[in-house]
Amino acid sequence: MADKQISLPAKLINGGIAGLIGVTCVFPIDLAKTRLQNQQNGQRMYTSMSDCLIKTIRSEGYFGMYRGAAVNLTLVTPEKAIKLAANDFFRHHLSKDGKKLTLLREMLAGCGAGTCQVIVTTPMEMLKIQLQDAGRIAAQKKLMAAQAQLSSAAGAAEPAVETRTTAMQITRELLRSKGIAGLYKGLGATLLRDVPFSIVYFPLFANLNKLGQKDPNVKAPFYVSFLSGCVAGSTAAVAVNPCDVIKTRLQSLQRGVNEDTYSGILDCTKKIWQKEGPMAFLKGAYCRALVIAPLFGIAQVVYFIGIAEFLLDMLPKHRA
Repeated sequence: MADKQISLPAKLINGGIAGLIGVTCVFPIDLAKTRLQNQQNGQRMYTSMSDCLIKTIRSEGYFGMYRGAAVNLTLVTPEKAIKLAANDFFRHHLSKDGKKLTLLREMLAGCGAGTCQVIVTTPMEMLKIQLQDAGRIAAQKKLMAAQAQLSSAAGAAEPAVETRTTAMQITRELLRSKGIAGLYKGLGATLLRDVPFSIVYFPLFANLNKLGQKDPNVKAPFYVSFLSGCVAGSTAAVAVNPCDVIKTRLQSLQRGVNEDTYSGILDCTKKIWQKEGPMAFLKGAYCRALVIAPLFGIAQVVYFIGIAEFLLDMLPKHRA
């Protein structure tokens, strides 16, 4: 398909709208993914995604499933906008006279997009993970306190009380103690996840989407873009899940009882492999696939339909 030249503001609006819609739909599953990835052997609070969501609703209420959503909804607009617009930018500049991109050039464009997006992704994920995992840690402390109370003859043990923090409180504390670098903890692991993801996702989506085009100069039907985004997104998500597990562990500032801490990517990888086995790198993989599939399916439909162009066309034209 000949790439239609879309203005940068339209690309940013499309990407932002796509991100907002997608995150709102799948955030509870993303919360379950974070909690499943962070729990270590011997301290397991949840057995599956459904078990995690049921226990979250029981202990934290319905809106407990959306802890950290405000951070995501605030930052997902620039994050998705940068990712989708950067991929278009690199594809445009890597193409020769409008000719079809080779697979290598498509992968390079995806690499560029993944590298650009971490500017926003890293602090967004950093803050989101603290808020998402707080409920798991609090539940674990309550369970330990209840067990201690039962085993105590005097029954003097006090149940743990969760102190809820906000994204702004975490941000201020990190900036005060570590500066801007505090918000970019796990940057290397984020790059290790997002760059390979984009290298897999964007070429796969582009080629799947082309299969639904009857004419090279006409866009594929919206359902083709949706299904292509779902398939490409879930495939890329599962492929890089080990990197996502490492990133989640490294970015978690608080640990549950007797849980390991990590000094870096290699230390985290080694400890997970030795103490939890290779299958631990697939923790939350199906949750991540369930999150990414509709997220990118919706994103690509919104992006390719071009809601922004419609909105911009509705604005009154200024006459000279």
